[in-house]
Amino acid sequence: MQNDIIIPAIANELKISPAQAAATAELLDQGASIPFVARYRKEATGSLDEVLVTAVRDRILQLRELAARKETVLNSLEKNGHITDKLRKRLTEARNLAEVEDIYLPYKPKRRTKAAIAREKGLEPLALEIFEQKGMDVQAAAQSFADPEKGVLSVKEALAGARDIIAELINENEEARAALRDLFLKKAIIKSRVVSGMEVKGAKYRDYFDWEEPVLSVASHRMLAIRRGEAEDILSMRIVPDADQAVSILDQIFVKGDREDAAQVRLAVADSYKRLLSSAMETEARIYAKQKADEKAIRIFADNLRQVLLTPPLGAKRVMGIDPGYRTGCKVVCIDRQGKLLHHATIYPHTGNDQEHKEDEKIKRLCDEYQIEAVAVGNGTAGRETESFVRKIDFGRPVTIVMVNESGASIYSASETARQEFPDLDLTVRGAVSIARRLMDPLAELVKIDPKSIGVGQYQHDVDQRALKKALDDVVTSCVNAVGVDVNRASTELLTYVSGLNTSIAGNIMAYRNENGPFTDRRQFKKVPRLGPKTFEQCAGFLRITGGRNPLDASAVHPESYSVVDAMAKDLGAAVKDLVKNPDLREKIQISRYITDTVGLPTLKDIMAELARPGRDIRETFETFSFAEGIEKIGDLAEGMTLAGIVTNITAFGAFVDVGVHQDGLVHISQLADRFVKNPADVVCMGQKVRVTVLSVDLERKRISLSMKKTQ
Repeated sequence: MQNDIIIPAIANELKISPAQAAATAELLDQGASIPFVARYRKEATGSLDEVLVTAVRDRILQLRELAARKETVLNSLEKNGHITDKLRKRLTEARNLAEVEDIYLPYKPKRRTKAAIAREKGLEPLALEIFEQKGMDVQAAAQSFADPEKGVLSVKEALAGARDIIAELINENEEARAALRDLFLKKAIIKSRVVSGMEVKGAKYRDYFDWEEPVLSVASHRMLAIRRGEAEDILSMRIVPDADQAVSILDQIFVKGDREDAAQVRLAVADSYKRLLSSAMETEARIYAKQKADEKAIRIFADNLRQVLLTPPLGAKRVMGIDPGYRTGCKVVCIDRQGKLLHHATIYPHTGNDQEHKEDEKIKRLCDEYQIEAVAVGNGTAGRETESFVRKIDFGRPVTIVMVNESGASIYSASETARQEFPDLDLTVRGAVSIARRLMDPLAELVKIDPKSIGVGQYQHDVDQRALKKALDDVVTSCVNAVGVDVNRASTELLTYVSGLNTSIAGNIMAYRNENGPFTDRRQFKKVPRLGPKTFEQCAGFLRITGGRNPLDASAVHPESYSVVDAMAKDLGAAVKDLVKNPDLREKIQISRYITDTVGLPTLKDIMAELARPGRDIRETFETFSFAEGIEKIGDLAEGMTLAGIVTNITAFGAFVDVGVHQDGLVHISQLADRFVKNPADVVCMGQKVRVTVLSVDLERKRISLSMKKTQ
């Protein structure tokens, strides 16, 4: 499929101009990243945002996949002598893979079917004559095809073979398949039943032991739950419409009247549906339902991940990280403002025997020695108890104490990245470092682990893993480039997500920095091995240098636009640094004077915004948060309590909230607000501080039901 077909199709689907679609496609084909295209090529794309640029990319891939399949089918048809101008035209105009496969089906090489056996017996002429339904004498015609030498022993066998051929013709008919496909996708019912004898083992699926729901309206989480139950042999699932309605549709297409030959066709219709079409259409319906469920689950996961990655950072502070524990003690680390490990120790505040007093003196001494400004306590086992212990300490000066969500910290601590950085340290010490750094800059630390390990997904192991990885990688890349990266503080993992960079070049940047000291000028990037002109173009605007020679190096202004800013400063008789410091000077700039063939108003407006706030962080300001005192385990909860909590996960059916008892509670979608809520994400976001009321506590199953409604 050529671009002259793809581009108009994409423009029409996404409601953008063909010029925007064409320019975006060309930039992507040239190797430009989505963040680069959205940020620095607004003149070319008409200011398409990342969402639309991503949509263009994905649709191009889909249409090219469609084109490749068409090419394969055409080659097969030509090779086997089936191609005609009409067939070629129909394939060219096919809008999706289903249409292509329907067109190809009659000509597709087949295994030896019942129809093929009937054809071998010479029954095809009889089948075609019956299928025409011109009022023939069926019995007399069939009698002439009864031939024991060909394996047709009777009229009954001749008619049965003819019906097998007709059933296959019906199965391969495009109109029939399109009509049934529409019926299955719009009116089929998902039916879930428990497998006999699995009632006890599959108790967690009890809601679906006898469940029915239209496929058109099934919720993503229910579809994925039923499929998981089926995969575990707990549930059986069917997706079928009313069989009589399906056969009736086929009758309307193929049966002509009530004569004897029409009666044979009617029998073939019923057989074709039962034996061939119903299973084929159910397979398509299952694929369709799974794809829709996957798309919703992946979208929720991606939205949650974006919010977690953009969690407000505490910033460059001296932080103590504590990985809590009971018997094995709490691992304590002290890190500097660059995240470098300065000291690590183990304390035992939860062993009794007046040990707590000795340990709080140790913590206080470490905080004084390393001038700790904040303490990050992991929210795992013994987290609340450890937080309470630290809060009782009199530091004699302000020290921020924060509980940090440690999901994925254990994954990082056992990773090759952690082993390379801290080869001689225990896993729990590495975990404490990760907890401390996560408080300083969640984004910089979370990129070191697989996004799936962050714990914000819904049925993440049940969805298409390739599609999930692609979506999550897109989110991480988008967040990293939206925030920007301090090239002199970044890890290799963080640099890898910068536009235009890969693991190899990121490693080269680190090596150059280690050998030559901190970067002081963006032009130095060109000296990094394998970082050529194209890569420089892609990455330079997203890599920041704080305190460098040129103030623009700390901003999102791309080096290709430095000459524009220089011209602005020169026209005002000032230096670039004066434009940054003096808003009155910036007020005098008439940006329309600097429009050229390559620099338009969108870029100039971005430049002015950066001059006002160079390298501004798009993340919100960090705010401290504390759980209710005395509520540290699920047994401390009681119905009617109102507590402070933090949203830790958002699903299609509600939101999970951490109230500080080591077990998140569920605010069902019906309890999120005093109004109808269709999408939980419309009401809450990841990391949001909320007030919740305890509705019920199930200690046996460790389930907490919460409400955010103001009227109880």
